[in-house]
Amino acid sequence: MHAAEVLALRTRPVAGVFFSLTRRCPLHCAHCSTRSGPEAEQHAVEPFLRLARSFTPECRPDVVSLTGGEPLLRPRLVRDLTRLCHESGAAVELLTGGFFLRGGKVPPRIAEAVAGLDHLAVSIDRFHEPEVPRTAVLDYLGMLLDAGMDVSVQLTGEGEDDPYLAEAIGDIRTALHDQVPMFVGLLGPGGRAADWLPPRPPPDSPPLAYGCDAVSWPVVGFDGRVVACCNQSAVDGPTPPHLLLGHAASDSWAVLRERALRRASLRAIRTYGPRWLAEQRGHGCSAGVCDSCHALGTVHDLEARSAALMASPAGRLMEHVASGVPASAHASVASAAAVGIPAYAELGLLGFEGARAR
Repeated sequence: MHAAEVLALRTRPVAGVFFSLTRRCPLHCAHCSTRSGPEAEQHAVEPFLRLARSFTPECRPDVVSLTGGEPLLRPRLVRDLTRLCHESGAAVELLTGGFFLRGGKVPPRIAEAVAGLDHLAVSIDRFHEPEVPRTAVLDYLGMLLDAGMDVSVQLTGEGEDDPYLAEAIGDIRTALHDQVPMFVGLLGPGGRAADWLPPRPPPDSPPLAYGCDAVSWPVVGFDGRVVACCNQSAVDGPTPPHLLLGHAASDSWAVLRERALRRASLRAIRTYGPRWLAEQRGHGCSAGVCDSCHALGTVHDLEARSAALMASPAGRLMEHVASGVPASAHASVASAAAVGIPAYAELGLLGFEGARAR
């Protein structure tokens, strides 16, 4: 599964789900958005397995994205989740920092876990490279590519003019023969980066009514809580009530899916966006998108008001228009520029035609 095909599903509600398997990570990257570390939280495997067992061919996500921390610290869990997902027809992708490449030989359990995946993404940036050499990552990705596996690179930089990005991108394109897609994100003052990176000037605010795709794919957090939003502040908590879907230890995918699709407040956020909804509830519209969404958690009748809005003729029409036509891979890569660095957006399609031919 090419990375662009995964991205094409990102705006489709519950077409995918994130499993944050652990907050632990043996690396010490100064920009880590989750503040992961060797002694961070790691909860029992059973809630993740239980939820995956509830997938059926008729009711399952199209893609399960395994994240962390470092998910490959739990290779047996990755292997078992992949098997369960494949039994229902769901594809599995995984994002890793590649810690296991430091020793020159991939441990057998990790090699087995990776071999079962449908897609592997590896982070490369100036924070990873002191701990995981770029050459080791590129050699490994080249080996997987030669074996017919879909892989990608996630780069992080400080802007279009960042000299590190220009040099790294050129090296990756040459080493992997332009066959591996890259998604280039902008370093932001979140997680550990907030301790040393000065705040950036606020971006231009989107239109007041602007649907939010962050509530498209639920996130199963490190502790098994299931959150409707993939923003780290919502996952870490406190999570506003309207964004909390349930718990993997007690709720099936069918139940979580129904809540994500039917909850009127989430439908309204996907359609109108939280800034417009907050303004309608008297919270003003000067706050950012995420702050506005968290403020909605204090509206005691949010669900009832949202239900009335989405049942109105205007609400039904807006939701129909907002749902639109499923995005193509090309269009999805282009739209990824909104959360990355636009000058590098086309790199997300590298290797796409070759992947489709396989």
